[in-house]
Amino acid sequence: MTHHSRLYKVVVDVPESDFDREAEFWEGALGTPLVTLEKHPEYRAALLHGQEFALLVQRLDVGSARVHLDIHTDDLEAEVARLERLGATRLGKVDFWWVMQDPVGLPLCVLPDLPGELDDTNSTRWD
Repeated sequence: MTHHSRLYKVVVDVPESDFDREAEFWEGALGTPLVTLEKHPEYRAALLHGQEFALLVQRLDVGSARVHLDIHTDDLEAEVARLERLGATRLGKVDFWWVMQDPVGLPLCVLPDLPGELDDTNSTRWD
């Protein structure tokens, strides 16, 4: 099935004890305030100036600091299936997105984008 997807976000995952310090660092490094997400206070996010790209700092309940990527798509199941054909595996669904891992075990997330947001000008079309 034809659908679109794009790499949209870098997510910095940090333990709770480092969360505030890490968010403050990235605010200073980027010169952009990170906003706490209302429905998910464990995230602070910012769109990067002049870009269709975002940074998110995520507070972890368990685990060590790492970075993962988020792919946005207009067809969640088609994109997850495409990534599985490339060797990724599903780890679990969280709210409305899939947490996956790539073939070497690195985490990534696949999220649905708003209807009409993705097209041939800002994403890759998969036929």
